[in-house]
Amino acid sequence: MLEVRNLRKYFAVHTVWRRQPKTCVRALDDVSFDLFRGETLGLVGESGSGKTTTGRVILRLLEPSGGTVLFRPKSGPQAQSYPIFDLRPAPLRCLRRHMQMIFQDPLGSLNPRLTIAATLEEGLRAHGMLGKVASQDKIARTLAHVGLDPNSAQKYPHAFSGGQRQRIAIARALVLDPVLIVCDEPVSSLDVSVQAQIVNLLCDLQEKHGLAYLFISHDIAVVAHVSQRMAVMYSGQIVEVAACADLCRQPAHPYTRHLLQAATLKGIASTSGDSTAAAMAAGSDQNPARSFERGCQYQRRCPEARPECTEADPPLVQIGTGHVVRCHLYYP
Repeated sequence: MLEVRNLRKYFAVHTVWRRQPKTCVRALDDVSFDLFRGETLGLVGESGSGKTTTGRVILRLLEPSGGTVLFRPKSGPQAQSYPIFDLRPAPLRCLRRHMQMIFQDPLGSLNPRLTIAATLEEGLRAHGMLGKVASQDKIARTLAHVGLDPNSAQKYPHAFSGGQRQRIAIARALVLDPVLIVCDEPVSSLDVSVQAQIVNLLCDLQEKHGLAYLFISHDIAVVAHVSQRMAVMYSGQIVEVAACADLCRQPAHPYTRHLLQAATLKGIASTSGDSTAAAMAAGSDQNPARSFERGCQYQRRCPEARPECTEADPPLVQIGTGHVVRCHLYYP
């Protein structure tokens, strides 16, 4: 359904002093992956690794600096693929109803001046999908699908709890009948008990409607529960992609092993030693201003760094069925 190839996003940094040169921050560099219909791909990594930027650029909420994204909303051999970055505003607007996003902060993403009914109806009107009466029926059914009382549609966002607001955000994305939803940290701001409810709700909706999720999170335990495959990001690059079971059982990249050790997932055998724990305790070394340095971005923290790690950026290499890694340890 979604093909992402060599995605790049650079942000220009304007300095205060005019004599100082303008710098550039590399938020994304050479990000490539595929997302299949009805699948959940988990995107994990530390804060600042580029996960949210990836989701926003794919939906073209941010303009890319390079790369291509092909989106195929319909299935079948005759289905058309749309190059998201080449579309003009009118055809892009028509395509947006098929790809929606659940934002990290449900309260911040909801307009406090609009009722829930008006919030959900806004998308239907923008795409000319239904009339007034049909829209109200559609809104009531969607609220019921996400576990909310349809009679509460005339309330405002402040009248709901955090978990209920997240359900409203899910309903806003679901009301347009999309096939792809980018979930940007959908449970990070919720209590543990509410997190389980939202995760189970997303899984049920996927089973009923055949949705595809790009599930962005820093919580590997949540991602491993909802995803079929997992992609690990570090400093704007994807360093490893594999099936969740394979990646949790046999992580290949040193950074992935560090994340799994920090996550303390139950039933995962740690394959790293004291040097890994010491490197993990040193904290994050992601520095976007240094992202144009030559060599592997993880070399300063990696306990297994080699001389070639400082000379060239390692490419993605396949080490198993559906298992790719960006590391000189596996590059011949």
